[in-house]
Amino acid sequence: MRASANREPAGVEIAGVNLSYGATHVLKDVDLTIEPGEFFAFLGPSGCGKTTLLRLIAGFAQAQTGTVRIAGEDVSALPPWRRDVGMVFQSYALWPHMTVARNVAFGLEERRLPRSEIGPRVAAALDLVGLGDLADRRPSQLSGGQQQRVALARTIVVEPKLLLLDEPLSNLDAKMRVQVRRELRDLQQRLGLTTIFVTHDQEEANTICDRIAVMNDGAIQQVGAPMDLYENPANLFVAGFLGAANILEGEVTLEDGHPVFRSGATIRIPLAADEPARHRARLMIRPQHCELAAGAAAAGAAGRIAHREFLGAAMRYGVAVGQSEILVERPFDSGQGLLEVGAPVSLAAQPGRARVFPG
Repeated sequence: MRASANREPAGVEIAGVNLSYGATHVLKDVDLTIEPGEFFAFLGPSGCGKTTLLRLIAGFAQAQTGTVRIAGEDVSALPPWRRDVGMVFQSYALWPHMTVARNVAFGLEERRLPRSEIGPRVAAALDLVGLGDLADRRPSQLSGGQQQRVALARTIVVEPKLLLLDEPLSNLDAKMRVQVRRELRDLQQRLGLTTIFVTHDQEEANTICDRIAVMNDGAIQQVGAPMDLYENPANLFVAGFLGAANILEGEVTLEDGHPVFRSGATIRIPLAADEPARHRARLMIRPQHCELAAGAAAAGAAGRIAHREFLGAAMRYGVAVGQSEILVERPFDSGQGLLEVGAPVSLAAQPGRARVFPG
């Protein structure tokens, strides 16, 4: 089985979409292109519009303005059953009284396919998700991860143009989520099926998706590959949503012709040579791009360890520097070189790692 036996992967084009429920503007001037065969994510906090955008593509929501094209066809006015897309819901929506095989066969039966074709396609879909030997069980006899795979098999068995996943991992425990997201990525690669994945979990999006659209308040903030978004956020929202970030308020001044960010009387961070002076600015730097040393140092800001958190592979310190608290992450090495709460330290930024935004 592959994504639609004789069909190339479908791209998606969204242009000028605005959607409101009453006075609430849910999607705002959305323009987006998803390439054929991509594993794409809508990422953002609860209420940002990501699920509404997914439902709009599926046909379960209707925009007041704009168009949606799938494989070049304008589907904006088509009902869901004529768009040839498959959607896996957050709840999985399995029929409890049907066996696994009957659940997977449901869509094929609704399409009036002959039984001689339904049986082999159901078996192939279940084998693809590793559930071939559980065809006769009921959903209540399956684990959460197995139920999620049944929902996937039921969707891909109809060979849709497009696979839509609405937070499909949210009902699984942490260990199972890691396993299933790897399986999702592997399945998508084998099928070559254009897939759109909705999540509020940046780790999920980063680990399995080719590109991500970061959303907030109904608008797309930035689109890009996970590493590009992390390293080069377009604004402070993207910077803060994609991982831990220190955000400091201050100003950029020139000292002997070189730009320097200053916050309060104690924080001084040299910047790239082309950074313009700003009376008000905000600086973003990741915790792992801050350097920490015990005691005082001439080149660093003086601070004190306010608290620490053990993260497994790293130790995260909260360092009080003047009126600010800055997070710093250092690799954890079997307890070697740990700094105690209350210890005096010096703090510096790795050269070139800080990003400055208008204040």
